[in-house]
Amino acid sequence: MESEYSLGDVLERLYQNQLALEAAVMELTLWAEQQNVLETGGNVRGALETIGENAGHIRQGLARLKGAKPC
Repeated sequence: MESEYSLGDVLERLYQNQLALEAAVMELTLWAEQQNVLETGGNVRGALETIGENAGHIRQGLARLKGAKPC
């Protein structure tokens, strides 16, 4: 039986995937920094900062799409 997914549901799953990937990359970054690969760690932290900033906008957009107040 095929079920339909709303745009909000699909975007919510993409957002959850983004958060999971962010957490996984942070774990790898911490490991790299422990191995004294500090330049790489710094570069990845910069990218993670962008992901974090965008997560707030995505969360607010999802809330609007679903008709709720943003967190």
